[in-house]
Amino acid sequence: MKIKLLWAALLCNVFFVLGQSASEVRDEIWSASDPYKKANTVPEKWKNESAVIIYKHENYDYHKFGINVTYTSSIRKRILLLDQASVKEFSEFSYRDKFYSNKALGSFWRRGTNFIGVKIVKPDGKEVIIDTDKEAKEVDGEKKLAIPNLEIGDIIDYYFYSVEPFKSVYDYTFEAVETPLGDVYPTMNLKINLHTENDFFLNFNTYNGTPPLNQIDTGKSSDRLFELKAENIEKNEFPRWFYPLAEMPCYKFQVIFARSGKFEKLADGFLPESEKVVKKTISKEDIFEYYNKKFYPDGDLGVVNRYLKEKSFATEEEKVREIYYFCRHEFFTRYFEAFVVNEAKIMYPFAYYGTNPIFFRDEVPFVNYFMQFLKKQEISYDVIIATPRFNGSIDDLLIQQNVRKLIRVNTPKPIYIEYFNAYSGTDQVNYSIENSKAYVLEVSKGKRVTDVSNVTLPSSTYKDNVSRIKTKVDLVDFTGYKVQRDAAYFGHLKESEQDDKLQFYDFVYEDYNRYGTMKLMDYVRKEKDRKQYTNELDALIKKLKDKQNETYKSNVESEYEVKVDDYTFEIKNTGRYGKDNALEIHDGFTIANNYVKKAGDKYLLEIGRFLTSQIEIDKKEIERKNNIYMSFPRSFENEITFNIPEGYSVSGLEKLNKKVENETGGFVSTAEVKGNQLVIKTLKYYKNYFEPNANWNKMIQFLDAAYQFTQEKVLLKKN
Repeated sequence: MKIKLLWAALLCNVFFVLGQSASEVRDEIWSASDPYKKANTVPEKWKNESAVIIYKHENYDYHKFGINVTYTSSIRKRILLLDQASVKEFSEFSYRDKFYSNKALGSFWRRGTNFIGVKIVKPDGKEVIIDTDKEAKEVDGEKKLAIPNLEIGDIIDYYFYSVEPFKSVYDYTFEAVETPLGDVYPTMNLKINLHTENDFFLNFNTYNGTPPLNQIDTGKSSDRLFELKAENIEKNEFPRWFYPLAEMPCYKFQVIFARSGKFEKLADGFLPESEKVVKKTISKEDIFEYYNKKFYPDGDLGVVNRYLKEKSFATEEEKVREIYYFCRHEFFTRYFEAFVVNEAKIMYPFAYYGTNPIFFRDEVPFVNYFMQFLKKQEISYDVIIATPRFNGSIDDLLIQQNVRKLIRVNTPKPIYIEYFNAYSGTDQVNYSIENSKAYVLEVSKGKRVTDVSNVTLPSSTYKDNVSRIKTKVDLVDFTGYKVQRDAAYFGHLKESEQDDKLQFYDFVYEDYNRYGTMKLMDYVRKEKDRKQYTNELDALIKKLKDKQNETYKSNVESEYEVKVDDYTFEIKNTGRYGKDNALEIHDGFTIANNYVKKAGDKYLLEIGRFLTSQIEIDKKEIERKNNIYMSFPRSFENEITFNIPEGYSVSGLEKLNKKVENETGGFVSTAEVKGNQLVIKTLKYYKNYFEPNANWNKMIQFLDAAYQFTQEKVLLKKN
């Protein structure tokens, strides 16, 4: 009887949450006691802004009842619209009213509900509440809500309210919230509330001048309410090359649910010592305590030992590199073909790989496996804990999911290796963490982490991260061009291009050939099935290649800002086996009726366009308040060879010779005629990871020079 009553209570609680009505939510948000109900004026200093947020309230509520957990979040904004741009901005909302949570098991327990409320307050104080249920239209699985008769001078007061119930017996790490304090519009009043209870652990801190979080006494020892308040917040600007969390006022928090001490130890985060304490900082001791339990030598090295058996290496560095690339295939890319055919529903492939195949799904098993390999080889190593520079300094680390883990192999020239992606390599630290302060988990005798110290990770230069493109240009019928390009990419620019350009078939079969691995279809014994699956996979690859070609053609059209025809594309080298192994790509196309203007018996050639589009700094960007944060130093080398038609010559080369260089970077171009060819060479480079705002004008100098180059022309005339 007690069990029946318990389940009845649990179901009652769930149905109460799921059955919460739109009117109940509306009455909670727009209550009769709402202190901002009649707020309708803004400070004189903000009268020329596009809009002003009179009031912004964020609420996060975490509660449990038995095995049920309910996460409720909401955001409300009351905004005065001061120009047509803001009126347009708030004239339509898109949202989902029902959703399935990814936090739970079983469809019943995953039902979530979103509510939206919108009201318009006219300058005379008249309120118009939008009937969202009636006015919203279903479009492609989303609700679209148009706001009629919105005008300059109106106040729009709206909220989004989400209820997400799920079932959890163990622990759960909620997604972190990391955001600047300010908005794209100035904010008069901001309030943030967090409501938790026992078994919910809170990490929360504020940065760069943000007010602290305060706890409010609820009168219940198991109930905790927190509040952050701020006033008169200037609008945020988010210019290019900027990391908001690095210097803007901001806050970060994460809630972790753990039912008992056992699950606290298993939780995926840096937990405070109890639910009653808000954890604000992560110490070296925290780092040691958490990762000492995570990282230890582990894994079956049988396949690696067999691979090593008939091989010899000149140095330990050579051995480590070779094993890294072998493992990248053996425990990662080897399964890509299976994922593709499974998703395409061609066949169920995973049974062919044995009962317990090794596939590294994240950083921890990868690190542990390589700890095992290095330990057995008696090669010294440490584990590095770092956080991307866009998150701020490692000294401000708060969220475990922001950590990147890698191994430093202590060979004469240290080798840094990270968890695989399809193109990852050795000898190059990920661009997001290089040149940053990190923690070293020192490993004793290849076994256990024994201490934690600090290190600054290596840097790269603009000479390491290079795009090198050679472009051959022929005039066609004096109306257009035939273009052939050969591109080579190195360093971090190679990584981004690999991610953009390579598809699974570009590297999986390359790895099969390199390591003599069986292809997926070789596992299929029945000839009839193998032939059917192979045909279907080949058809899928052909379809993907056609789409790939169309995508790259579209990308070229964006680069050149014109339509192109007869597009061809070829991967000459994937660049996946070493820092100095370039990604090499060849493509070709024609441009019709563009970049050529007839002027009597002469032709004006827009030759600068073949550098492709460059950054144009508009008037709004010239006056910059923020510092400049670069992903990494980099350079772009271009050589453009124009074949001069027989019987013609070119003039006007002086404008193609430019040189602007300073401590931030530079743009240099040269142009000369060699025989029957006009040869143009350009170099644009960014020297540093960071520039103070005071150097922005120096950067503009070479950016403007590069953009101006693209506008230059030469004159083609008969001899």
